[in-house]
Amino acid sequence: MGYKVAVVGATGNVGREMLNILAEREFPVDEIAVLASRRSLGTECSFGDRTLKTQDLEQFDFTGWDIALFAIGSDATKEYAPRAARAGCVVIDNSSLYRYDPDVPLIVPEVNADAVMGYAKKNIIANPNCSTAQMVVALKPLHDRARIKRVVVSTYQSVSGSGKEAMDELWNQTKGMYVPGQEVAPSVYPKQIAFNVIPQIDVFLDSGETKEEWKMVAETKTIMDPAIKVTATCVRVPVFVGHSEAINIEFEDFLDEDEARDILREAPGVMVIDKREPGGYVTPVECVGDYATFVSRIRQDSTIENGLNLWCVSDNLRKGAALNAVQIAEVLGQRALKKG
Repeated sequence: MGYKVAVVGATGNVGREMLNILAEREFPVDEIAVLASRRSLGTECSFGDRTLKTQDLEQFDFTGWDIALFAIGSDATKEYAPRAARAGCVVIDNSSLYRYDPDVPLIVPEVNADAVMGYAKKNIIANPNCSTAQMVVALKPLHDRARIKRVVVSTYQSVSGSGKEAMDELWNQTKGMYVPGQEVAPSVYPKQIAFNVIPQIDVFLDSGETKEEWKMVAETKTIMDPAIKVTATCVRVPVFVGHSEAINIEFEDFLDEDEARDILREAPGVMVIDKREPGGYVTPVECVGDYATFVSRIRQDSTIENGLNLWCVSDNLRKGAALNAVQIAEVLGQRALKKG
């Protein structure tokens, strides 16, 4: 006996990845529904070797369904997630709407799987921000060994984090650079993204941080440890898929780079590729389609006491979104729903 699963926002980048990953990981699905807005009604989506047609989210009855994976914006989630939850369907939400709700667990299964049982308060579980998810997977095993005091992270985030329109903007702007008369002005982003980097992701706050930077701080504290100090600078780069992060870590106790490398090699969800030679590290192009969070460039930071640097790369549509949501569903099934 398996689960009745609904994928909400099935026609988007993350929704399609959710369907791919459910099939790849052979999640025990008895019945699956692919839901989207009315304008996408009837659009075909692939699920393993099957082709499914989208149903209208507005008209869908979640009664009798076990799990709904939500991959739509916060405004639509605000309307439909409570409706699904009230019908007895557990919502795993990829938007930012519930991430800071104290009654909704924020989960990265490799880090805080035990918190999943908090779902019962609202029948909702939150998926963290993509940049936070990959970072905490790399940080948690190191924190368990030497206690992290402070993290300084600079991100290099791909345009797929902004959706299909952003990917189209990068593609069209790049082509337009070489074809006179086909130049494309910025519309998704405030400045040109082709052959450029933009040190702004999301809106600016009064503090001078962007909201993306604030999210990384708040979510790391929630998922891992409120005592950890985090400061972030988040940058959009002209890469289609795959987020990269340069992470500087200050520990309470000394941690040798060789021991850190060994710890990370054994850590769930982490793949260490760290050779001190040209190309002995992972770049975004190489992580696309993979489940792992890749860690490279592990080395001591001699400018502070008990410091390490590392480079972290992951497919943001997978570990940063769809994979993490499916992993949450797996943990939920094993620990609470117990079907399949």
